[in-house]
This record gives sequence, structure tokens and C-alpha cells, in this order.
Amino acid sequence: MDMAEYFLNLEGNGINLLIITLLIAIPLVFLLKKSEAPPPLPPGPNPWPIIGNINHLLTHKPLHISLANLAQTHGPIMHIKLGTQHLIVGSSPAAAAEILKANDRHLSGRFVPHAVPRTPAQIDTVSFWADSTSHHWKSLRALCRAEIFAAAALDRSGRAREEKAAELVAEMRLKRGVVNVGEMVWATVVNMFSNVYFSRDLVVGFGENPMADVLKGIGEAFDAKDLSDLYPFLRVLDPRGLRRKYMECSKRMWGIWEPIVRERRVSELKHRDFLDTLISRGFGDDQINHLLEDLFSGGIHTTSLTIIETITELLTSPHSIATLRQELDAAFGGQDSLTTIASKIDNLPYLQACIKETLRLHPPAPLMLTHRAYTACLVMNYTVPRGAQVLINVWAIGRDPTLWDDPLHYQPERFLGSPIDFKGNNFEFLPFGSGRRICPGISMATKIVALEVATLVYFFDWSAPVTNGPLLITPRVRK
Repeated sequence: MDMAEYFLNLEGNGINLLIITLLIAIPLVFLLKKSEAPPPLPPGPNPWPIIGNINHLLTHKPLHISLANLAQTHGPIMHIKLGTQHLIVGSSPAAAAEILKANDRHLSGRFVPHAVPRTPAQIDTVSFWADSTSHHWKSLRALCRAEIFAAAALDRSGRAREEKAAELVAEMRLKRGVVNVGEMVWATVVNMFSNVYFSRDLVVGFGENPMADVLKGIGEAFDAKDLSDLYPFLRVLDPRGLRRKYMECSKRMWGIWEPIVRERRVSELKHRDFLDTLISRGFGDDQINHLLEDLFSGGIHTTSLTIIETITELLTSPHSIATLRQELDAAFGGQDSLTTIASKIDNLPYLQACIKETLRLHPPAPLMLTHRAYTACLVMNYTVPRGAQVLINVWAIGRDPTLWDDPLHYQPERFLGSPIDFKGNNFEFLPFGSGRRICPGISMATKIVALEVATLVYFFDWSAPVTNGPLLITPRVRK
């Protein structure tokens, strides 16, 4: 074989080898790329172009019910596309545990609605709405915990709660006929909070409640889905006017306590309340306004609503209210002292069971507050994209027939002797959330709810007229 023939054979073999190599390598490349692809998004309804799944939520039902119905089809972890935004919804204890525990570090951001007109610096330093769990945010929670929600702080404010409860009893004893319990409970709760914060009633004599309208307006601004939240390029337009409405309500709310703040700054007398603490620590007026707004808007509505829902459920459950009254009568023995009642309510198991059962059926925040994904992560082997909004449907979890026997029936007995509580460790029962973003005011809210429910049931007999409006009931003073 001459040299030329040798090279021709070598070239032919090389081409064949190259072809064989390519035939093996190309499929391997595709297989490797496929194996490196992230897991898919959670299942969910097919989104339409531009609007996503907005059409699936345009029902006459509240959002948490619409999402619960969709979860029946698409499963416990679900992806919803709202405009340009990704929404991940968990509707089972397993999904809640992965979101709030296993991935708490990745998913504990806070989605801040466009309606909130605060700068990033304000949100980060003086607001519970801080997007990140920063040093400032942790310091703020620690301050509120020590000064308001810790056991020693609750003991200091106990007398004020008793006085407000006693005023409610006295006022209702003067009533004749039908009473709007909701309005009276709201006024009482407002004054309980305001006495903790600055030792002052905001509602005088159960008259006009200056907080009612502004808190309602702020709540509507927060709860409504604005187009600017779904399509960020619309933020300069404020298409539904929610930002403007929020700012108006916020300004009115600040005006309620700003005279108190000005007076306290020049006063030599110290009430030793939360406002004094903030002033002594150098908080400016805007910082105080933002923080008090968060505390009032986050606590009053949820606390009042739980009291009203508990009384409503008890009125429709003769066995439950009779059992609770027996427990209260045995504990208080006919005493008329609110101090005695307040000192014993933590040790009344049926009362606590009634409140837990109300929170199971009627969580005051049925979808919790919206979380946001700092980074992409996996939940139940599905991808949660970075920046996605994340919700837990605690309403759906609390009514899941696979978790609760006869879930639509008000049955406080299910919590007697049960280790389940609302401190964020039992993911089938999360009325106050869990993880880094758990509600900081659980201890104060539960004390107020227990005291108010015990007071109303112990001092009065109730009859409920048939009505589709506010809770209007006829109290009969017990002898």
C-alpha cells in the first residue's frame, strides 16, 4: 500500500469515527440538558394570554373560596397566573409545612401592595410590612414583643383590659331591646388597644368610632387586587384609586393620635406606655405613625371579628353555649369581678376550645398575608419562581374533611384534650401563621378574645333574632 492509499483509508476511518461519535454525543447532550431543566411549575388552570387566570377568579365568591374550589381540581400546591405575576397557593398541611418551615428562609419575603405609599427605607425600618426579614425588622418585632406582647407586658396592661370589659358590661346592661354587638365590641377592642399604646380611649362612651371607617378603608386597599400589582407598568396610573384611598385613610388615622404624640413629647409626666417607649428611643413622628398604623390595622379587625364569630357560632349551637356557661358558672361562682374572670380565663379548657373552633372555621385572615419568594426553590417537587407571591389557604385547610371530622359543624369538643394549638407548629391549624412571619400579637389577641367572650356569655343570656345583616342580639341580664 502506497502512502496516498494509506492516508485515504485513514481519512475514511476518521470520518466514520466522527459520524459515530456525533450520533452518540448529540442524544447525550439533549439528555443532559433535559436532566438539568428545573422541575415544572405547580399544576393549575391553563392561563389565557395577557390576563392569565384572572377569569378563573372572577366569581361571586370570596377569593379564598374560589381558590379552595380550584384546589379540588389541581391539588394541594397550585400555580395561578395573575397578569404578569406568578401566584403559588398551598392548600394542605404538607404544602404549608414546606412553604412555612422547610423553605421559610426562601419564602418569608413580604409582598407589599402598590397601594402602600411608603418608601423602601420606611418599609424596612418602621413597618411590619418589610419585604425582607432584615435587622431593622427583627429589632422592631423584638421591641413590640418586649413592650406589648410579652407576659410581663400583658400583665401590666391587664387592668386596662378589665376596665374596658367592665365598661362594656355596664353599657349593655343599660340597653333595651336589640343590640348591635359588633359596634360595641369594636369600640371596646379599639380602647383596649389604644390604652396599651398611649393610655387613652379613642372611643368615648361607645359613641362615634373614629377608627372604624379608616380601618375599613385601609383594609379594602390592602385586600383588593389592584391592576398595578398584576401589571407593574400601570403603577404610575393608580387605575382603581386604591393608593389615593389608602393615603387619605392613613392621613385621617394619623390625625387621631398625632395630638396625643405632640402632647406627650412636651409633657413631663410619663404614662409608661408604648408611646413613651417609642419617644424615649428616639422614634420620629413618621416612624410612630407608620408603626401604630400597622399595629392598629393588624389587630383590631381580626380580634373583633373573632369575638363576633365566636358569639355567632355559640348562638347557633345551644349545646356549646350551655356547656360554656356551665364552665364559667363553676369557675366564677356568681362573682361579679372582672379581675377574677380575667385571672382565670387561661385555665378554662372549654372556653379555649370554643375560640380554637371559631378560628378553625373562620380564620380572620383566610389566606394569611401574602409571602414573596426571595429566590426560586422547590415545594413538593415543583418550582416556585423567584418573586412569586405565595399564599396559604388556611380556610381550606381548616375545612378539609380528610383532616377534620364533620368539618362544617361547630364542635369545640374536638379540641378538648388535643395537643393542637395555634402557635404555628400544627400545620393543619394556622390561624396566626407560622415561621418568621407568624403574627407577633397572638398572646394579646387571644387574651382579649377570651376575656370578651367569657364576659358576654357569663353576664348575659342571649336570644338571636333572624337577620341577614350585622349581629343584632337581645341580651337578658342574668340574675
